[in-house]
Amino acid sequence: MSYDLAVWDGDRPLDDDQAGSTYDELYERYLGSDEVVMPPVPRIVAYVEALVARYPDDIERSVVWASPPVIEEASGPIVYLLMSYGMADEVSEYAAALAREQGLICFDPQGECLRP
Repeated sequence: MSYDLAVWDGDRPLDDDQAGSTYDELYERYLGSDEVVMPPVPRIVAYVEALVARYPDDIERSVVWASPPVIEEASGPIVYLLMSYGMADEVSEYAAALAREQGLICFDPQGECLRP
C-alpha cells in the first residue's frame, strides 16, 4: 500500500480542478507508458536529489519509498512519488514543502487536490 504524490515544473494551477487536468495531461504524456518519454528536466532532478538526500532510496533498505529509486519515476517535467504508507505523513509533508521551496507544483492524486 502506498501514498502517492505528483510533483511537476510549470505554472501553478488556479484550483484543484485545473491541477487535476494538468496532472492527467502530464501523467499521460510523460508517465503513461512503460517507456520513459524523456529524461527528467533539471529542476525535477534537483528536487529528487534533495528529497532522497533526506529520505534515501536505497533499494535494499528503503522503508520510505514503495518503488525506489525515485528518479526512475520521473520523466520530463514530472515525478511521481510512491511512498510507503507508514511514512506517508512525514514524507509527504516534507515533499510538499520542498516542492513549494523550489517553485514546483505538488498534487495529491488520491485527494485530487493541490498540496499547499
